[in-house]
Amino acid sequence: MNYVGVLSKMQTENGSPIQYYLVFENDFLNVNQLLDKKLSISFVKYQCLNCNLGKKIYRQGFCYDCFYEIPQAADWIMRPELSMAHLDKEDRDLVYEKKVQLQPHIVYLANSSNVKVGVTRKTQVPTRWIDQGAHEAIEIVEVPNRYLAGVTEVALKDHVGDKTNWRTMLKNEIEDVDLVAWRNKLKQYIPEEAMPYFIENNTETELEFPVLQYPTKPKSLNLEKTPHYEGVLKGIKGQYLIFEDNTVFNVRSNEGYVVSITVG
Repeated sequence: MNYVGVLSKMQTENGSPIQYYLVFENDFLNVNQLLDKKLSISFVKYQCLNCNLGKKIYRQGFCYDCFYEIPQAADWIMRPELSMAHLDKEDRDLVYEKKVQLQPHIVYLANSSNVKVGVTRKTQVPTRWIDQGAHEAIEIVEVPNRYLAGVTEVALKDHVGDKTNWRTMLKNEIEDVDLVAWRNKLKQYIPEEAMPYFIENNTETELEFPVLQYPTKPKSLNLEKTPHYEGVLKGIKGQYLIFEDNTVFNVRSNEGYVVSITVG
């Protein structure tokens, strides 16, 4: 079977294990069903996720022009503390910014390669944790807007990490930790304006990824340098496809790339 389409991040459904889906314009693949099968991935062309033009992808699946123009790629996406919609101030598109920023947000702890703090919209739990390859996570604070979540994250970053080591995550060289204890330890550092939203009594969420074999020395597939690759799929974790020869492919990092995928 052959499938052709523009890559966007895999859709997920939490379960035992998590189910992964590649969604193209004319095709829909349950990636779990491809485990232990040989896949061929070939780069075809670029297609910006916003303007749909065949322009070289710059970042986050967008061409250069779109990345610097559309609200979906504004600085507050990666740095929520820069959100201004709660002040009725526009960055690029106030209607969009109010829609996204003025809704419940979660500040959380996740353990993927180590314990890290992060921010996501409440509607993205547990999707955000799955995308990061976290095998356990817990909510710390639920606030009414993105700005409050951002300033809380900034305050906590002085006391806990905010980055994932992708190699450690993929090799599964991680240990279980007591996230409830971490939550309670970090409570003292939560800003006063966010303290009323601290979550006192909850338990951590555990996640199970569909992996038959973890890589020992993961090497990342770069479609620009290697436009054609073949390998046996052995697992899916985070937004990575894991192959038998230690090759790993980050689907999200290749958003906006049109690929041809052949199974078998």
